[in-house]
Order: sequence, then C-alpha cells, then structure tokens
Amino acid sequence: MCVQLWSKVDWLTLFGLFAVTAMLVCYALEDRSPWFVLAFAGSCALGSAYGFLQGAWPFGLVEGVWSGIAIRRWWLRRIPQSS
Repeated sequence: MCVQLWSKVDWLTLFGLFAVTAMLVCYALEDRSPWFVLAFAGSCALGSAYGFLQGAWPFGLVEGVWSGIAIRRWWLRRIPQSS
C-alpha cells in the first residue's frame, strides 16, 4: 500500500513537501537566530513557487506575501537591540 502511494508521487509534489517542511522547521527555530527567519522567507518563496507551478495561484500569492513579511522581520531582527 505504501509503495503504491509513493509510486504516484511526482516531482512537483515532492518539491511542495520539501517547501512546507522547510517552512515548518525554520518557523520552529526562528528564536534561535535571525538566519532562521531568513530561511523561513526563502522556504515561503519556494512554497509560493510551488503554488504557482501547481496552478493554485491564491496559495502562491499568499506565500509570496509571507515571504516578503519574513524578509522584513529578518531585516529588523538582524540589527542588535540596544538595552
């Protein structure tokens, strides 16, 4: 059963799985370093590309917006806060 499932998975689906898994991992690790915020932005951009390639343009559009928001968050976090 599991072999049959994986035999029907195409490269686009694997790309989407990678993108959303990367988003999840980077989001969970954001407090450790600003670089995880940047990696989250990159994985959102991958998720956006996946959405457009799949034909789900609303998903691609929203993920693109999230990527922009994450880049801004990274830009603000990379500057050390003075105490």
